[in-house]
Amino acid sequence: MATRKKIALIGAGNIGGELARLCANKELGDVWLYDIAPKENYAKGKALDLEQNSSVLGYDSHVRGTSNWADLEGADVLIITAGIPRKPGQSRDDLVASNLPIIRDVANNAKKYCPDAFAIVISNPLDAMVYEYKRVVGCPKEKVAGMAGVLDSARFQLFLAREAGVSIKDVRAMVLGGHGDDMVPVLSACTINAVPITEFIAKDKLQSIIERTRKGGGEIVNLMGTSAYYAPASAAVAMAEAYLLDQKRLLACAAYLDGEYGYKDLFIGVPVVIGGNGVEKIVQIKLTDEEVAMLKKSAASVQAVVDVVKKTPA
Repeated sequence: MATRKKIALIGAGNIGGELARLCANKELGDVWLYDIAPKENYAKGKALDLEQNSSVLGYDSHVRGTSNWADLEGADVLIITAGIPRKPGQSRDDLVASNLPIIRDVANNAKKYCPDAFAIVISNPLDAMVYEYKRVVGCPKEKVAGMAGVLDSARFQLFLAREAGVSIKDVRAMVLGGHGDDMVPVLSACTINAVPITEFIAKDKLQSIIERTRKGGGEIVNLMGTSAYYAPASAAVAMAEAYLLDQKRLLACAAYLDGEYGYKDLFIGVPVVIGGNGVEKIVQIKLTDEEVAMLKKSAASVQAVVDVVKKTPA
């Protein structure tokens, strides 16, 4: 007898609520919206609101709120947003001290209740948090990825489309490396319906777009006073959908590298194929010498934060 897939969302805040709405509306599965005990009623209230919304929009997915990890047992997908969001003036790396204990607690519970779930980490500093999740759970590298490149590439894609005066549907853009100020927008792989982006936008304009992309999250934090949530949620759901529906999508995600691009034992953003087995393939694209140098700088930044995580006692 067929049953719906089970999607567990850790954190019922802004991103968690939007994740739940998207997953339910797309009918990807039944959704459990988890938060800590003091916020259980908030999670249940948001879930009830979304269930009532199903009567208006016509989706049949169930949405429930909980603070009990046992309710998440056997989840097919686990999307982790738990943690303190950035405030104006903070970098993502500033969140290590506050969010490391949280990701460790999440990982220990995931190991007990849903170790086989395909895990998507959104919590910052993302590349270090997804590294720690994998270390604690001990899951295969194929079953965990960080949501970063999908979001960063989307921001890059938007800025390019607006500058070029073309439909966003025709822009193909990719951002690799760590989810931070050293991320690597790959101009050599950027096209507008197969036409190189350089045919549309001057070099100086491209450089300013690259810088805006790198600061894209911070721009929103400074405007709203907190982190973005609509686009990050959509990016994570694109990954979850690719897994649940075996779509074999090529997406830029923080994946565990074991020699690819010259790096080992590190999560950084690279092109991957996500299908029913998780991260099914890491695609090694040809980079220019300049892009190789930028990726090296970005990887060094990620490694520095990971080293801090490794030295921090559990």
